[in-house]
Amino acid sequence: MSQVSSGKSLGEQAYETIRDSIITLQLAPGQTIYENELAESLQISRTPIRDAFHLLLSERLVDVLPQRNKRVTYISELKVKESRFVRLSLESSAFKLAARQWDDTERHAKAEKQIRALLQEQSEAAERQDVLQFLRLDEAFHRCILQSAGNETLLEVVYHMRGHLNRFRYLAMKELVLTKSLVQEHEELFDRLKNRDEEGVVRLLEHHLGKLDSEFPRLRGQFPNYFKD
Repeated sequence: MSQVSSGKSLGEQAYETIRDSIITLQLAPGQTIYENELAESLQISRTPIRDAFHLLLSERLVDVLPQRNKRVTYISELKVKESRFVRLSLESSAFKLAARQWDDTERHAKAEKQIRALLQEQSEAAERQDVLQFLRLDEAFHRCILQSAGNETLLEVVYHMRGHLNRFRYLAMKELVLTKSLVQEHEELFDRLKNRDEEGVVRLLEHHLGKLDSEFPRLRGQFPNYFKD
């Protein structure tokens, strides 16, 4: 794992670093993780590692084992689908609001420039099959549109409830090669949003986030040790 750096508190940085490692499967589902090993890897003391574990436990990305050891939680189909339901409920309202508010002001012109750049970078990452970079750009695309809706609380809630979903999505993109179709869906989402098609953008978002049912059986078959309900 990459070492933490200056800026946020050590606990916050450790949390984000460990969380990213769980989502991108560098720390595998079911793997036991130890405070002292993580502290040594990140070159920090064990106190911020404990702070990070408190947050990871609250997200249920980590379980407590006997002797107070910790384990990365297995991928739960139920938890992933619950997270998708919450995400879709929150993002549908935000995308619909963003479409309703979209206009020719400088604020939206700046947002469009940023979104177009993200879409280009996504396309390039898809060509390279750089799944880690693609997932980061995917998050940035959704975050940019949520920001245009003007609700910072929504951004925080969505970030903290998407860990389980994003871990599964990372595995799906890595193994099922879905990134090229996702770029096209993002482009269509943004076109409908720009055209102020509120109902159309919600329908497409539902389709965009609605593929888990067909992906779970295939991935459970390939990685049975990653899953437990």
